[in-house]
Parts: sequence; C-alpha cells; structure tokens
Amino acid sequence: MYLIGQLTFMSDTVENKIELPDELESAFQEISRGCEEILPLNHFRAKLLESYNTKIPLKIKAGFDPTAPDLHLGHTVLLQKLRVFQDLGHTVNFLIGDYTAMIGDPTGKSETRKPLSPEEILVNAQTYKDQVFKILDPEKTRIVFNSTWLEKMELKSLISLTAKCTVARMLERDDFSKRYNNGQPISIVEFLYPLLQGYDSVAMKADVELGGTDQKFNLLVGRDLQTQYGQNSQCIITLPLLVGLDGEKKMSKSLGNYISIQEQPIDVFGKLMSISDTLMWNYYDLLSSLSILEIQGVKDQVASGALHPKEAKKRLAMEITARFSTNEIMEEAVSQWEKIHSVENRGIPDDIPVWNPAAGDLVDNQIGILNALRLSGMVPSNGEAKRLIASGGVHRQIDDTGFETVKDEKTLLGSGRHLFRLGKRKFVIIEI
Repeated sequence: MYLIGQLTFMSDTVENKIELPDELESAFQEISRGCEEILPLNHFRAKLLESYNTKIPLKIKAGFDPTAPDLHLGHTVLLQKLRVFQDLGHTVNFLIGDYTAMIGDPTGKSETRKPLSPEEILVNAQTYKDQVFKILDPEKTRIVFNSTWLEKMELKSLISLTAKCTVARMLERDDFSKRYNNGQPISIVEFLYPLLQGYDSVAMKADVELGGTDQKFNLLVGRDLQTQYGQNSQCIITLPLLVGLDGEKKMSKSLGNYISIQEQPIDVFGKLMSISDTLMWNYYDLLSSLSILEIQGVKDQVASGALHPKEAKKRLAMEITARFSTNEIMEEAVSQWEKIHSVENRGIPDDIPVWNPAAGDLVDNQIGILNALRLSGMVPSNGEAKRLIASGGVHRQIDDTGFETVKDEKTLLGSGRHLFRLGKRKFVIIEI
C-alpha cells in the first residue's frame, strides 16, 4: 500500500508503477486530486498511456439517476472531475439512469426504496440535461439514457445476466449485509440494480467509470461484468461524498443540508459563507478549480495569519457562485450579502419584492402576519410561518436601520408599508 496525495492504493506497489511521460504524469496528478481510490492503479495508468500513444480518447462513464429535479454541489464534485477528463481530451458519457431509476438505487438505504414513476423520471432527466452544461463542455459530452438498451433486454438476456453474480457476492455489499443480518427485507429487484448499472458499462464499452465512495460496489460489478462479456474491463475512480452544510452528513436534498446549483446567487454565496472554517478546506479540495499548489498557498496564508479564514472562505464562495452565474451577477450578490450582514451599515437589499394584498385578503383593512407571509410567497404555509416566528426567525423594521423580532403570531398589519426580514437573507415589503 502507498500514498499519492490523498489516494490510498491497495493493489499496486511502488516497484511496478507504470512510468508516464512528464506531460501525462501531470495529467494523472490532476485527475487523481481529491479522489478516494483509483482501481486498479496500474491498469488506469496503462490506459492513459495507450490513449496518449494512439491518440484515441478514453470513454469516461458516470451515471446519474434522475431521482430529484435539482443538482446540488455534492453532484458537482463528480461533474468537475468529468470536466478534467474533457479538458485532457477524453470523451465523457453522461449517463442518465432513466430505466434504473424505476427500480431505485438501494445504496445506503436501510429499507426498500420507492421507485419513481416514468413521468417523474422524464421531468427530472430534462432538468439534469439543462444543468450539467454549467460545468461540462457540451461539445465533448455525450448524454445517453440506459433505457436505450435495458428496455430492449429480453428475459433470456436478463436471466443470463443474473447468472453472472452470486447472492454471496451481493451480500458483500455493506447495506445489503446489514439489512440481511437485521432481518430487514431485501427485494430481488434490488439485487438487479447493481447488475443493471454494471451492464451499462458493458453496453457503453466504458474505459473508466466514476462514482462516489458509496458506489464502489456497483462500479466493481461493472468491471467484473465487462470481463465476463469478453471486454477490456474498466477502471474505477471513487470520489469522496461532499459533507453538507451541517458539517456532519453527506450533502443531500432530503436532509436539507444542500446548496442547489439553481439557487439564487446570493443564497449560494451566503450558504457557503456559513460553513465552518474546518469544512472550508474540504470544499476547497473538492470544489475549487484552483491547483493543488494554489490551495496550499491559501492554507499557508491562513496558518501564518496573513489571511483571515473569513477572507479565504469568501474567495471560495465567490468562485463557486460565479461558476453558476456570471462574474457580474456574483459581484452584485456579494455586495448585497455584505450590505445585509455589515455590522456598520445594517443595510438591506435594494431590490426587495413588494406585495400588495387584494381587498379579499383584508379584514377591516388589516391582515394577520401568518396570512401575509404565506400569500406574499415568503413561506409555503401558515404552519411554516408559525414555526419561523416561534424560532425567532421573523424580524420587522422599526426605523431606518433597526429591526425587532416578531414574537406574536397573531400580529395584525394595518395600513402602511411593512418591511420584514426572514432569517438573514429573505426580505419582503408588504404594502396595505
């Protein structure tokens, strides 16, 4: 076992490492940055060398099940690594698992997962296509759907596929093993998921497949199946799962600790500024486009006291915010965020939405604060408005710069202009 950067390789030794030309070694180091594992290492280096000598690009595969309409920063860790391969001249196959999504990936699940409907899959798949090109080069990206081949698979072929993997092998998977030992049900169809994902690699003749660390078993199944179907087996690259805003669990929409790449720039910037100083370095390593040496330079500046951690965090937040908008939009978002959070200015944004209640919304020319917040679109329900007020998250302007916390959910708003702040970044003007 030996180390290269953050990587630990179990199957290769220093003595038998395939040497690469300097240019290609630099490319390997850029690919390996931030990765968890490359397996098998020498096989991957051999593939790079063969591609270099023959001028034939490698076919890089990464699959995404369209289980939710929004991509978040956790997804972009993989997307950015795909972009590295593109910049090095290789071909990226962005696989949308529209067929396997109907089964539901059991990875990390403690119970059988509910499959998506074809209608949900279609909507989510389209939004994925709209979002990935914020990072990937459309000229070097091939978007494919695994329904193209899986939908045509006959029962005979499916039975042949299932014969290529044993139940014992399936139970090597950590989540399956835990559920089996705990007496929790595992449906046969869940065993099909890694087989079908692996067959995707066969159908695509992939040279390299990328995935999160939680996908390692599925990626290895693809490698094994290619061998059994007489193909050259793919190498696999696993990447760490991005920790969410809570600093504990992986970024996930279901956990609410995520940053969607579709969010307003001020919200992307603000959420990134809220992460801890420790978590910031993980985000630098996995999300920033700065080189390894440049990131180390930032770390050295912070360690020496030459750069405040908040300024280092701001640099990262600006880079990522601009990535999903433009430099001009990012600069405006930063300006507005700093105005809101400035202790000196206690400022408010310039473009606060204004809501005017209709006559039918008023009783004696007044409206309750719960209805006002809901009807103005600031919260989805009166219940959410109650929760925010109870937690001290609703503030009302009392003079040109000051706010007071609203404590009474029965507050009535009469004639006039009422400015509210929800949390730190959301504002609304209610004019009656």
